[in-house]
Amino acid sequence: MDIFANFDLDDALSHLVALALAYGLALPIGWNREKEERSAGVRTFPLVAMAACSFVLISTSLPGATPDVQSRILAGLMTGIGFVGGGAILKQGDRATGTATAASLWATGAIGAAVGYGELDIAVILSLVIFLTLTLLAPLHKAAQKRDEEDRK
Repeated sequence: MDIFANFDLDDALSHLVALALAYGLALPIGWNREKEERSAGVRTFPLVAMAACSFVLISTSLPGATPDVQSRILAGLMTGIGFVGGGAILKQGDRATGTATAASLWATGAIGAAVGYGELDIAVILSLVIFLTLTLLAPLHKAAQKRDEEDRK
């Protein structure tokens, strides 16, 4: 079997651009998590986005891929990313940490899926909202944590 029988340079370039875009839109989110010294960071987030984008690209190019088949692939993809995100959540005493990282991983999968489906507006908006939420609401989160620690004393 010739693995290059179905190779199309135009498709390859299109896929390369989509994967690079998914990577680039996830990188600032990963940088934020890395900077905050979270369990997932600058390597994990772009990989999640690229993997999600890849699964969507594959599912849309399958011969006879009906919308039903594509929706099942997307559902499995999002479940799998949720599982990866679950690994970022740690319970310490009566507190759980890592929930923002887990939610960010899951949303980053949606960025990759949106890019794969060609919904670039959704991907860009998600990337911006996730990054701004993590960045702009961090001081509020830290203030709430500090107050919680003071209340425990």
